[in-house]
Amino acid sequence: MAKPTQAKDPEPKEKDNKEGGGSNNILINIITTTIVCIIFIGVNYFLQSNLLTTKLDKISTEQTAEDESADLDKPEKGIVLDLGDFTMNLSDIEPRRYLKANVAIEVTNPEPDSTQAEEPKKESGGHGGHGEAAAPDPKAALVAEMEQYKPAIRDAVITVLTSKTSDELATTAGKELAKQQIAESVNGIFDGEREVIRVSFGQFIMQ
Repeated sequence: MAKPTQAKDPEPKEKDNKEGGGSNNILINIITTTIVCIIFIGVNYFLQSNLLTTKLDKISTEQTAEDESADLDKPEKGIVLDLGDFTMNLSDIEPRRYLKANVAIEVTNPEPDSTQAEEPKKESGGHGGHGEAAAPDPKAALVAEMEQYKPAIRDAVITVLTSKTSDELATTAGKELAKQQIAESVNGIFDGEREVIRVSFGQFIMQ
């Protein structure tokens, strides 16, 4: 009798297919993970870069604002005019009190006239000699100009201070208020031509 032929076992092919499919899945997972990581790193870098840029811009803006604020906080410099000493009665009734004080005001220094600044210096001298005219002293010119206002300014100072009591002028707030009122009165005298930057008290004795 002829031996029956045995059918080939198909299991090895299925096994090979399963092994091949598993390798493909692992490769796909690796590629997918790599792509996801690259995307995540790129997005994170983009966000961090934008955040850093925003912080730097904010710091730069704050620094600029601080610099501008510092410039604005710098006290304006003018020309000081000493008004001399004052001796006056205060408004106290009993007992009578008097004040002895030295008062000075600081006035804005006007900008020099550009047309005058551009004028050529005049030559002087004779017999072939030449010389240059000295530049005018702005402080001396202002002091000379203020002399015509000085009586009115002193009167304004006296009017303000004699309206105060010794108790009012004994406090820092009272002195500052008096300075403010003196500045306002003197500015009224200048009528916009000059402006008082600050008022200073030197000697300040109440008895």
